Amino acid sequence: MPCSNALAPFVIAALVALGPLPAGAQNNAAPPPAAISHKAKLCQMCHGKKGLPTVKNTPIIAGQHESSLLIALQEYRNGERTDDLMGRIAKNLSDDDMKALAGYFSALPWPAYREPADAASITRFQALDAGKKCTSCHREGFVGYANTPRVANQKLDYLIKTLSDFRDNKRPNVPRMTALVRNFSAEDIAAMAHYLAGL
Repeated sequence: MPCSNALAPFVIAALVALGPLPAGAQNNAAPPPAAISHKAKLCQMCHGKKGLPTVKNTPIIAGQHESSLLIALQEYRNGERTDDLMGRIAKNLSDDDMKALAGYFSALPWPAYREPADAASITRFQALDAGKKCTSCHREGFVGYANTPRVANQKLDYLIKTLSDFRDNKRPNVPRMTALVRNFSAEDIAAMAHYLAGL
């Protein structure tokens, strides 16, 4: 759940101090439980008040699988997955906080987001022959399951960054993903990201 490092000082200060947030920072969907209300609102500052992220390279987490969200938070806290802001945020979350946040965001509806893929991207993705390997974990339709995140209709910029990080071994927490995209070109990654975002 990476978020722009430019927001780091404000978000971290607010998380630690538990001070008031600006008006309108709450999700217009079901409000979060009181125990995590402030922390959930902080998440929404990057991940979006209505489920659509407002910061570049930030994933959709509304409607994502609960176990997948929980694992991401745990990996940020223990350093298996790195992001300056998310790492510092996760270190300030208890196990109960993480479970409650994962449960809250997973229960929200996935937002209406789609970046239609052009024919060239679809053709290039199909030529990569990665579909069967991807769906063995991400399931048919790339909707994910339990510990494996949904990637269908995920944000395009986030998909490109994440696939590039896997390829370049900047995100070594999922070796099978690194192995899958190790030899992908930038054009291959863009085609796969456009395909997934456009499902």
